[in-house]
Amino acid sequence: MREYLAQLIAESGTLTAQEIVLHIAASAVLSAAIYISYWYTHAGTAYSKKFNVSLVSLTILTATVMTVIGNNIALSLGMVGALSIVRFRTAIKDSRDTAYIFWTIIVGICCGVGDYLVAGVGTAMVFVVLLLLGRVRNENRILLIIRGAKEQSGDMERLVFSYFDKRAVLRVRNTTAEHVELIYEMPRKVWQTSYQKDLDIADALYALGGTEYVNTVTQSDEISG
Repeated sequence: MREYLAQLIAESGTLTAQEIVLHIAASAVLSAAIYISYWYTHAGTAYSKKFNVSLVSLTILTATVMTVIGNNIALSLGMVGALSIVRFRTAIKDSRDTAYIFWTIIVGICCGVGDYLVAGVGTAMVFVVLLLLGRVRNENRILLIIRGAKEQSGDMERLVFSYFDKRAVLRVRNTTAEHVELIYEMPRKVWQTSYQKDLDIADALYALGGTEYVNTVTQSDEISG
């Protein structure tokens, strides 16, 4: 048993120069598909070309590391120990970017061990899925913030419900002895129905008397850095 473990630890890669070049070249080709997919399907507020180039580099680097490790247990354990002390603090602005990072790592691992079929089929499948669904965006929500006299709160609520056909959801109601603050949430499509009215919602609220301010805020699920 000791001899077998010693043999495994001492085992080194036996890849030829041609196989090494093939591993890395395959990862570069497949990383181009990842680059095109991210560029074409990106639907965020700001497209980051640097992040897209990093995806290509990460794919090639992962394939290179896997080619170096091969079947060498000593190298693999050393690599795990080295990576365990590395901390990545880059903020992910879009949850979809996480999927792309995993995609690049998986493709790099497959190419590094020479399993091109799995890498190619997986890349093609993910490419098609993201091509069909990758441009889906979360619908922005509108927050309507109203502050005014407390005795006018009933009139303000009835006015908001009449403007948006009772589809505006009251999320927050803050009150003091003299004032009230109402925060409504609604989809953008519901908010756009107010454009059909003769009088803007803000002007209608001010016309009630006692309204201090009316603010509108666009809220999105995307994380901005």
